[in-house]
Amino acid sequence: MTTTTETAGGIQVVKPTVGSHIRDYFARIRGGDLGTLPAVLGLLVLVLIFGTARSETFLSALNFANLFNQSAQIVFIAMGLVFVLLLGEIDLSAGFASGVCGAVMAILLTTHGLPWYVAIPAAMVTGIVIGLVLGVLVAKLGIPSFVVTLAAFLGFQGVLLTLLEGGKNISITDEFVKALNNSTLSVRDSWLFAIIGVVGFAAAQLLRWRGRVSRNLVAEPLGIVAARIAGVALLAFSATYVLTLERAVNKAITSLKGTPIVVPIIVVFLVIWTFVLARTTYGRHVYAVGGNAEAARRAGIPVDRIRISVFVICSFMASIGGILVVSRQSSVDPNTGGSNILLYSVGAAVIGGTSLFGGKGKVIYAVIGGAVIIVIENGMTLLGLNSGVKFIFTGLVLLAAASVDALARRRAAATGS
Repeated sequence: MTTTTETAGGIQVVKPTVGSHIRDYFARIRGGDLGTLPAVLGLLVLVLIFGTARSETFLSALNFANLFNQSAQIVFIAMGLVFVLLLGEIDLSAGFASGVCGAVMAILLTTHGLPWYVAIPAAMVTGIVIGLVLGVLVAKLGIPSFVVTLAAFLGFQGVLLTLLEGGKNISITDEFVKALNNSTLSVRDSWLFAIIGVVGFAAAQLLRWRGRVSRNLVAEPLGIVAARIAGVALLAFSATYVLTLERAVNKAITSLKGTPIVVPIIVVFLVIWTFVLARTTYGRHVYAVGGNAEAARRAGIPVDRIRISVFVICSFMASIGGILVVSRQSSVDPNTGGSNILLYSVGAAVIGGTSLFGGKGKVIYAVIGGAVIIVIENGMTLLGLNSGVKFIFTGLVLLAAASVDALARRRAAATGS
């Protein structure tokens, strides 16, 4: 049951109990607010299936670590796409935009002999410029984002071929760049990162809870907050334990253990963008524009600037994805950012729970959706299934996610939530 307390101003403040909080959660689910629940349940089912079918390989520490490296480009592009999708827009050029940014970095490193601390920022600036151009065309000229980014999707393939002089492969030898998506933290640093991450998460959760209580606002029961912290701690420490196991094929030649360096990079961007969306005026404006652009305009929100900014963020994140995939492959070629990268990235954002209709989504959804996508890809490869089966199954999963989103919206409209 819930209890009430009376403040000094005579205002009744509801203090939910753990039981009422749980009941409210299931009520929200029945009302169509599913969040990441379908994606998390789907991920657990996939891990169970592939883990049972190929336990000796799929559940190995080596494969677990490889999942992070393999999913990096998709996850980063999907993070950026969340911002665009929140406005009900789309960016079909993000995949090849990541390839163009990766090529810019590779050319500066090799042809021009510049150091990584010049080449990497140059690639990021390239992404920002791309996003700025796309955003202006959509917001100021009123061209539908589908048309603008489809044109860019085709154009960036030509730009990539031009940068690579007709299609040559450029190999990367810079050790710092190669380490970004290939090397690992030491065992000591891996555990230190996990502990700092859990402590930081716990501090943020407790400070938020205390702040709401001190202002006599409705706050989650402390037991729910503690359970969330315990769950994150269990997940982080379990993953760190597995990642710090020896996973080298031949330990006599080399040792391989520790958290992949790409994991802290993902976590840092996840924290930054989550804070931006959840704790800043800009984030509130993004949700407002995505929910009702005309109402947001009448409320004084600079809608055009918000539209431009989300495309800038999307292309910037695509540049990070391009840098990491070039690091992973130690090279760049005309297929970098092409093939199924864009489809998987959009799929990751949607499967994770971001609505295609705008107004609903979080950056963590991209990470969870990316995990679903890469587990499907990895698991089916280990099962020896051909590409046709992979595409069919991934397409069905994406269709199911979009269907869940549409049905949830219909349910929410019917219940008035």
